[in-house]
Amino acid sequence: MGSAMPGVSATGASWRRELAGALRDKRATVGVVGLGYVGLPMLVSVARAGFRAVGVDLDEGRVRALKDGRSYISDVSDHVLADLAGELRVSTSRAPLRDCDVVLICVPTPLSDHLRFIERAAADIGAILRRGMLVILESTTYPGTTEEVLRPILERSGLRAGRDFALAYSPERIDPGREIDHIAKTPRVVGGLTKADGALAVRFYRTFIHEVDQVATPREAEMAKLIENTVRHVNIALVNELAFLSKDLGVDLWEAIRAASTKPFGFMPFWPGPGWVATASRSTRRTCPGGLASGPGTV
Repeated sequence: MGSAMPGVSATGASWRRELAGALRDKRATVGVVGLGYVGLPMLVSVARAGFRAVGVDLDEGRVRALKDGRSYISDVSDHVLADLAGELRVSTSRAPLRDCDVVLICVPTPLSDHLRFIERAAADIGAILRRGMLVILESTTYPGTTEEVLRPILERSGLRAGRDFALAYSPERIDPGREIDHIAKTPRVVGGLTKADGALAVRFYRTFIHEVDQVATPREAEMAKLIENTVRHVNIALVNELAFLSKDLGVDLWEAIRAASTKPFGFMPFWPGPGWVATASRSTRRTCPGGLASGPGTV
């Protein structure tokens, strides 16, 4: 679509059919804004799926490294980048996004002024937005961000979300430190501004992710991400407190957690420390980038 599909008209409701067809046939061009620990694996995933892939990041060092075939993310090896040589178009400029039919926003949301990167990305996308595009926010944020922050900035273009372009939220589920193939095996949640917007987002993700669940609106998807993170953070804090208590009681907490893990329902193990990938044995624990502990089945 776009410049990649000359002669195609995207007027009225027909643009949804055209975009759906382009996604099905892998004729669409997919852009990723933000090439950090979420964005770069997603860029690689869409390229591997057969789409033309465009990555944009403000960090000149990152863009230079990718052009040289050097990865700065543990999940993406130099070998993976070598296999995609010539298939990844990366830039510090928003200009290449003009060719995109789908744009993923994978920017960080830091504690301080956490919306500034989303707002900057939205402004850049809004400057090149055209009828028939699909824009998906993946960054972790509070319920309402997609509709109350992202949508108004995009609509400064004169186009209306849900009518002229599709808008959706799908929380990232990258598990840092794992092989990139885990993306395809990790279910995704999608909430569209309209049901039809959500359906387009589901169609896109299903081209390279096995299971995709559509919820009613972006707010439910945004809340789902906060629930996931809160459960993890609360349980990490709890188990670290139990570590102090267990020391005073002369208890081997790792052995106790392993024993508790034999219960087949109602329990999910979390392990003490700044960040462990959960296993049943202390001898096989390893640190997890980002300093977050996780248990089997967690994301």
